[in-house]
This record gives sequence, structure tokens and C-alpha cells, in this order.
Amino acid sequence: MFTKILIANRGEIACRVIRTARKLGVHTVAVYSDADARSLHVEMADEAVHIGPSPVGESYLRGDRIVAAALATGAQAIHPGYGFLSENPDFVDQVVAAGLVFIGPSAASIRAMGLKDAAKRLMEKAGVPVVPGYHGEAQEIVLLASKAREIGYPVLIKARAGGGGKGMRRVEHPDDFSEALSSARREAKAAFGDDRVLVEKYVDKPRHIEVQVFGDNFGNAVHLYERDCSAQRRHQKVIEEAPAPGMTPALRKAMTEAAVKAAKSINYSGAGTIEFIVDASQGLEADRFWFMEMNTRLQVEHPVTEMVTGTDLVEWQLRVADGEKLPKTQSEITLSGHAFEARIYAEDAAKGFLPATGTLHHLKFPGVAPEGAAMRIETGVRAGDAISPYYDPMIAKLVVHAGDRLAGLEALRTALAQTEIAGSTANTAFLAALAADPDFVAEDIDTGLIGRHQEALTAVAPPTGEIISAAAMAASGAGALPSSNDPWSSLAGYAHFHCVARRMRLKFGDEAIQARISVRSDGRFQVALDAPYDSTNSHDLRAVPRLARWPGHITVFEGAVGYTFAVPDPLARSDEAAAATGSLRAPMPGLVKLVRVAKGDAVIKGQPLLILEAMKMEHIIAAPHDGVIAEIAGEGAQVTDGTVLVRFVEDQSASTAAAGG
Repeated sequence: MFTKILIANRGEIACRVIRTARKLGVHTVAVYSDADARSLHVEMADEAVHIGPSPVGESYLRGDRIVAAALATGAQAIHPGYGFLSENPDFVDQVVAAGLVFIGPSAASIRAMGLKDAAKRLMEKAGVPVVPGYHGEAQEIVLLASKAREIGYPVLIKARAGGGGKGMRRVEHPDDFSEALSSARREAKAAFGDDRVLVEKYVDKPRHIEVQVFGDNFGNAVHLYERDCSAQRRHQKVIEEAPAPGMTPALRKAMTEAAVKAAKSINYSGAGTIEFIVDASQGLEADRFWFMEMNTRLQVEHPVTEMVTGTDLVEWQLRVADGEKLPKTQSEITLSGHAFEARIYAEDAAKGFLPATGTLHHLKFPGVAPEGAAMRIETGVRAGDAISPYYDPMIAKLVVHAGDRLAGLEALRTALAQTEIAGSTANTAFLAALAADPDFVAEDIDTGLIGRHQEALTAVAPPTGEIISAAAMAASGAGALPSSNDPWSSLAGYAHFHCVARRMRLKFGDEAIQARISVRSDGRFQVALDAPYDSTNSHDLRAVPRLARWPGHITVFEGAVGYTFAVPDPLARSDEAAAATGSLRAPMPGLVKLVRVAKGDAVIKGQPLLILEAMKMEHIIAAPHDGVIAEIAGEGAQVTDGTVLVRFVEDQSASTAAAGG
């Protein structure tokens, strides 16, 4: 076994690899950018090497610096994790040329599967079913539009390089093809440096089912059964599970055999995933699945496979890369129970899953697994860490395993309800709602489920009077946080014949809240809320809800929902005048990719004004109302969170005249 390896990655996956390496007695070397200097993976590794500034192009994508770090520290091999350079065959060549071992497949295998169009042609030759579509080299818009018409709408435009839903657009009508193609190309170019696409038939009720495969350098290849990743939003996975619900013996046999055949056709070594699209419109049939692509690396969702098969896939990676045969034969790999993985992201589900940034002032995961279940928390952050705009906004992966699917879902919902995050917007409430969705529970799943139910899944009930009262008490210092057992830790005040009332101001979003807090003789607090709540609630300090206090804010947790209240500084000047100005600000740091209007243009509510690229995704900034553009950011501008992108003419008469003239 290797004595020292370098991990060419960051965050959650770097921490994951380090844990297995420790178990095997292998020393680890971390690499880090400026933004990650104090990160968890740096703290966990035995050594760490700085490789450059925060942008990935100047650090985690610099293969030369990573190889140099491995040589300088005496590492024998490099584990790429996933993302970044994990599927870059040129990087593999660099590693091998330096006399190091790449913990993954050969450069030839990666090249064979690296481009979706070429991979599908290869799979057709190998006898693996492929979804109908155009996978050719020609990229002229006239040709692509013609092929789309031949295939029949709706079609799916897909970047031929990369994955994660980037550079992917569904097109319902020929009139929308040109705009969708341009947008897909821009996003693909930004994410993968390659704007070429393929066009495929869009399956009406698609299930995304993938098979975990593993090969070694002795010609052996096995599968570790399937995972279902159909719960997606914007073509990105949200909750994954294993095994796939509703899977039939006939389909599992056909699909796993096709997956192993695909791996053997390219002499694959290491962990890989064969992704299939399945037409579920008439149930799961053995002749209704098609190859989509192969991921020549470890997948984000690999823990669910580990849970149901009792394996450590990272250990397998290290052993195979070190020259060992596969640890198990096909007959020795069995399924047990059901596992779910929920991806906890810093994002605002109610705002179209807009990525969020911020400091994780409070971060608490369940201390023990729900009854009857096993649980894993895979994370690369801890309380006090910041979610950076430079990288994927994942906070953690919550993984549960139980005896069957319904028990697993119950365990997932329970664990999500016990997760507490404050300081950055997180998607825990959305995940809990999805885990309780009647169709999801009933196994009526396809990749469009979240889109169809998005309004209900992202809706959060307003805070109750009790929740607001708890926030007001915490803001006033009355009582204490749940960590304190002393109800007298805060001075209540004294009056001779009546209780003392203290007035508190809070803000929930844009809503100002007034509360009056009085302490009673029995030690409980009475909180009266002004209209529109107009209610009175009594609270016993021994039953304070779960909450977190962080600079200028209070977050009260109710199940998987975190209600965050701003606590205004009474000495701070009001900024209401600034809030009333007619402007649009950047919701996050990013790059102004495309500007669609100019100064002086009259626009209507909902009209796209510009496209902001952030975290490798495109976000449309639309007009919130009718008006006339006074100023607009220029294309190519790099903006920070809160930067003014658009200003409107304040004189509404000028707006009306421009719109009419």
C-alpha cells in the first residue's frame, strides 16, 4: 500500500479521502488556495501545500503546481476526488510522466468517455443501448436545428464535455432553439472550456438511474448495483438513493450487464459510474433504458452505494491503484437495506435555488442516528467557516441507511429536522419537503418531479407568533439560549407593583416586527406582538425553542426550517431612503456575462435585463417593474454581492413617455 498520497481537491471529498487513508495508515498531503488556507481538509491532512489564489483556474486546476507539490512532499500517488482535474486526461499524463500514480482510470479510458458524443458512438459499437439523437462533430446552428426537427421536439441540448447539468437546455419548440443553444454554449464554454453540444430526444418521463462499476488492472470489472438520481433540479442531483425504487430483476440484470460491458470495452480500472436514462412512462421495462454518459471518477453520491453494499469505495480505489486485484468478486457483492443521500447546499430554494454565500455562524448536525437507522455526515466545513463564491456551495451530505425505503425516508426527514444552519441560507426545508412529498414517497419519480412541485416544495410557512416571540426573547437577552440552564442569567428588571415591559424591534425579511416582553412572578415571560400578529404568548424558560444567536441576527429552528430575524441596532441610522431607490443589486458575486438592454431602453416587468454568471451557472436578472434604464453594468464586469447592476429612471413620467413613444 502507498505510504503517502496527495489529494488534488478540497472540501468534503478531500476530507472523505483523508478518513479512509488514515484507516489504512496512509499519510496525506492536502493542497489549498488562498480561500482555503484555514479549511477543514487542510487541518485534517498530515501536510498541506499552498498552490495559488482563490480562483480555480489559478489553483485547483493548475496541474503543474499539484504535481510539483506531490514531488516536493514525497507523495507516491495523487487522488483527484471529483470535479476539478478528476476527468482531465492531460493531467493524468502529467502525473504519470512525473513518475507518480494517478488514483483513477488511465488517460486513454478518460479520453474514450470524456466527450459525450464520442462516448455514445463507442457504446453503440459495444452493443450498449444509446438514446436517439445527434452525436456528430458538425456544430453549425442550421445543422443542429435541422437534426432537432428530425429527432422531434421536445429535445435536449447537452454540452458534450463535463456534467452537473451545466450547458444543458430543454427545448420545447423550434422557435426557442437558437436562444437555448446560445445559452447552453456560453455556459458550457465557461464551465468546461468547450462549447460544442449534442442534441437528443427528450424522454417524457425520464428516470436517471446509474450503475456503480469498478475495474482493476487485471481485466476484472464488477458492478455494485444501481443508484437512482432522478430527484433533480436544474439537471443537478438533490437526493440520491440506492437501490432504485421499483427496480425489476429484469431491468437490473440488463442494466448492470450493460454497465459492466461498457467498462470492459475501454479496459476500465478504478471507480466509475455508467449513467442511464430510463423511460418510466410505462413502468420500468428492460428495453426502455439508454446510455447517457460515463463518469470516470468517484461520484458525489457514492456513499449510498457504500451503505447498501458494505464497501469503502475509496479504499478500493487505493488498493486497485496500488496494483491489487478487486477486493470482491461479483458474487460476493450483495445489497442490504435502503440508503438516501441529501445534498445540503447554501442556496435559496424559494428564489430559484440561487446559490448563497456567507459565514456559517452556527452549524449543528444530529448527534446520533435516528432510531433503527445508520447515518453519515460528509462535510468539509465547520461552524465559523465561510461559503465562498469561488467554489460549489455544498455544506454537507447527509446520508442515512435503514432496513427499507420507507424507514430510510423517515430517518432522512428526522435527521434533516435536527440539522441547524445559521449565517447562510440553506436548503434543508426544501429537502425535508421533498422527502415528504407524496409522489416521492409513493415512488412516482422522474426528473421532472421537483419542477412540477417546485412551488409547494419551496414554500415555507410564515413564522408563528410563538416563533417570533422566541426570537424577541432571545434578542432581548430574556432567558438564555438552550445551552444555558439558568433562567436568571439575564437581568429581568424590577418594578414594585407591576411587571416591567421591554420593547424589542425585529425584522423578518422586509417586515418590521414590534414586541413587548414582560417577566412574570413565576419566572415565565409574556410576549405581546403588535399587529398584524396581535397575540400574546407565555413562555417558560425551560422550554425555549432551538435557536442560534449570531451577529445582528437570531435564527429560530422549527423542524428543518430556520427562521432568521434581523435585530436592528437602535443606534444605527435608518437606511430606508437607500432601500427605496430604483435599482437592482447583484444577489451574489459573479460575472456579468451578457447585457440585453441599454441605457435609455424602456423595459417591462419580467423582461430579462442581463445574465449574471456565478458558480459556473447562468442567472437571469429580470426587471422587477416597468421602467426606463438609467444605468446598467457592462458585459465582463466582475461584481460583488450587493453591487448595483441596474438603475432605473426615477421620474415615472419619463418612464411612461418612453414606453409610449
